[in-house]
Amino acid sequence: MAKLIMVQGTCSNAGKSLLCAALCRIFRQDGYRVAPFKSQNMALNSFITADGREMGRAQVVQAEAAGIAPDVRMNPILLKPTSDVGSQVIIMGEAHGNRTAREYWGHKKALLPVIKEAFDSLAAENDIIVIEGAGSPAEINLKQDDIVNMGLAKLVDAPVLLVGDIDRGGVFASLYGTVKLLDEDEQARIRGLVINKFRGDVEILRPGLTQLEELTGRPVVGVVPYGRFDIDDEDSLSERLETKSAPALVNIAVVKLPRLSNFTDFSALSRVPGVGVRYADRPAQLEDADLIILPGTKSTIADLRWLRESGMEAALLKAHAAGTPVFGICGGYQMMGRTVSDPENTEGGGSLRGIGLLPVETVFRTAKTTVQTHGTVADTAGVLHGLSGLAVEGYEIHMGETVRDADAQPFVTLNHGEHEVPDGCVTENACGTYLHGVFDAPEAAQRLAQALADRKGVTLEGAAEDPAVYRERQYDLLAATVRRSLDMQRIYDIMEGKA
Repeated sequence: MAKLIMVQGTCSNAGKSLLCAALCRIFRQDGYRVAPFKSQNMALNSFITADGREMGRAQVVQAEAAGIAPDVRMNPILLKPTSDVGSQVIIMGEAHGNRTAREYWGHKKALLPVIKEAFDSLAAENDIIVIEGAGSPAEINLKQDDIVNMGLAKLVDAPVLLVGDIDRGGVFASLYGTVKLLDEDEQARIRGLVINKFRGDVEILRPGLTQLEELTGRPVVGVVPYGRFDIDDEDSLSERLETKSAPALVNIAVVKLPRLSNFTDFSALSRVPGVGVRYADRPAQLEDADLIILPGTKSTIADLRWLRESGMEAALLKAHAAGTPVFGICGGYQMMGRTVSDPENTEGGGSLRGIGLLPVETVFRTAKTTVQTHGTVADTAGVLHGLSGLAVEGYEIHMGETVRDADAQPFVTLNHGEHEVPDGCVTENACGTYLHGVFDAPEAAQRLAQALADRKGVTLEGAAEDPAVYRERQYDLLAATVRRSLDMQRIYDIMEGKA
């Protein structure tokens, strides 16, 4: 049976996901078969596995760090928020409709057998399982039916590391308070404390660490420095969504929709030398863009209304009329058409006029398309001509069916098993596709950036590193930083029951 270590946090965004990824890489480097696990994840940034199932991006990152293929067993329950009070429920990679928070809460414990079966099968195949909690274990109003923090730790008998974020302040209070709000048996599961995102001289912190250990009766097993690792983020708490990049040779504006999903689609573009990618939620932020991207969203109709009411649609149309190309992916592609209709109440019902940049119509259906695929970009004209013939790969994840006008040109031909399917639509300076990850192919981001640079009359110097090589280097850098910062021998002892 696999050895276990669980990482819980004092709050959301304390750094649990990256710390778990680092541990996965460290254990792999040390020669162990290791897999990540998170029983329940809430995020809009998801991924489609090779067998067409949907899981949270954080466990995909952790699987990559562990050197194994993403598997839906690593994240058996995924909640994708559709509103402030409701989510689509994904169980073992398949959509099971939308539920309000109250509805889901009432049926949550029925999912325990699903969680346990997924966990047990992973544990039987690996030497170590790195388990990630969610939010905080000290949400005392939610503890009774917990299936992701201490409830899961008890279910699988896992020792726990508790992580606090010093960058946001109050780390000693948050660690102490979290421990003391837990029941005695839950406190006993905490075998070590970790302070994350520290800036400065750790020696100045020593007196506080000693006092924290005395107050909690738990050892501090490490202080992890604040680091900038270019690794895919999980959700809208990502710092990259708030980063205000300086003007670059080529400037790309991604519209920051309220329910933006799969923003990792644009990571490859930001790595091309001379390209700046920023996330825009105000009309003025679109003014100097060389390309405007409408990203995916979990709520196309609601976010289309926001686009209209916020003035972003008018600014986008003004920029497009002046010659700025617009590229839409998934929900963004749907918005760019003439209408978006929801006759089966998938997103709340109704119909809404689209932006009108592409000759397509979208109708939502209850069936969800989830598939990995690859294909070839069509012979396109205009700004995107440089992408013609490019081999691309990625995945589709959508509930809409989009139909082009008979004389409209598709953007790409995709392979769906034994069939080739034309996807998307392209005009002189507007394009849309359902293919997530369209820019991830080694040449794709570079060719798009070059096309925009040629149009602008500027010269890009250098090329982006191969994405796979770059990603591995980032995981190794993360692991090296965390290995230096944690008492790894003590962590091994904790997993062995010796500490």
